[in-house]
Amino acid sequence: MKIAKIEDLHCDAGWRDFSFLKIVTDDGLVGWSEYNEGYGSAGLTAVIRRMAASLIGQDLRPIERIMTGFQATTRQAPGGLNQQAMAAIENALLDVKAKGLGIPVYELFGGPVRDRLPLYWSHCGSYRFRNAEVMKVEPVRSLDDLVKLGRHVKERGFKALKTNIFRFDTNPPNMHQPGFGRGVGAPELNADGAVLAAITEGLAAFRQGAGADMGILLDTNFNFKTEGYIKVARACEPFNLFWLEIDSYDPEGLRLIRDRASMPIASCESLFGRRQFRPYFEHRSIDVSIIDVPWNGLMESLKIAAMADPYEINCAPHNFYGHMSTLMSAHLCAVMPNFRIMEIDIDDVPWKDDLVTHPPVIQNGTLIVPTRPGWGADINEDAVRAHPPKNPHP
Repeated sequence: MKIAKIEDLHCDAGWRDFSFLKIVTDDGLVGWSEYNEGYGSAGLTAVIRRMAASLIGQDLRPIERIMTGFQATTRQAPGGLNQQAMAAIENALLDVKAKGLGIPVYELFGGPVRDRLPLYWSHCGSYRFRNAEVMKVEPVRSLDDLVKLGRHVKERGFKALKTNIFRFDTNPPNMHQPGFGRGVGAPELNADGAVLAAITEGLAAFRQGAGADMGILLDTNFNFKTEGYIKVARACEPFNLFWLEIDSYDPEGLRLIRDRASMPIASCESLFGRRQFRPYFEHRSIDVSIIDVPWNGLMESLKIAAMADPYEINCAPHNFYGHMSTLMSAHLCAVMPNFRIMEIDIDDVPWKDDLVTHPPVIQNGTLIVPTRPGWGADINEDAVRAHPPKNPHP
């Protein structure tokens, strides 16, 4: 089973593009993975193409050996685009290898621990500020809209939702994102009274609409520094958060926040590989480790989860991409013992389901783990080409 062809495909996904890697074998089998060139990863496709070129004509089955070779050749520039490129290749190789054996990917790793995965509705309200029209949903413009949305999530059968920080005191209302250089508050990243009030008002609105039993997660991204995150944690205490999500490259600072917070702390979605995750485990910085499968690859993600387990840390996937990523992340969640909950974006472009042959099956807020070979779906190339990307991929 040798690699005959590797190509990338891209399509418009509203406010970003979806990107897919396709590996074809000499006997006609096809493997897929999803990757993402946005959010700081411009140029990733070029890295993938250059890295993948060396695989043409090789036997694809010894995936661990292939990935170990890539780790060696990128040792002087670890992480970042190199790791994301390796992950895209690794994930597509796993798909085609499992298809060749006629089994789901998770069977390559001992079989599933569970066949249903509890989900949380991610970016709840967040995409509705700027992208409601393309999604064909009602926009969010007020706290009353958050109350209605919380009620809607509950009616859909979800037991948890994750939201961001919304500023209704700005014109127009929008998300608070100074950590990404957007809006007010950059580069200082201070948690002033207006921001703290926006957080508590938004959480109160979701709690009113969704009810006391809804798990509410607040994602604060990179929007504060240690002092600010402590203030945010204290402001969130009345709302019984499922977790407070924080992005930080300082494991000791994150441990300080965790020591002073009354709710669980989740982090690490922006990290690459076991070496970057290790200090967060050793410093007991987190309650939940978030792992990005498109960034790390499924094999590395499982190694990270296994390393977290002796520290009594459960794991959750970072999954705010398309359906292929959801299926890839579902295989991680199915096979790792120390699973917490799975992220999924419900608000999205209307053609999202068309892009895969078998969209994920969701019942009453849980994802049914697929049993078909590979990831459980293929990319619908005609649908991808029907929605050409906004950004060129020459």
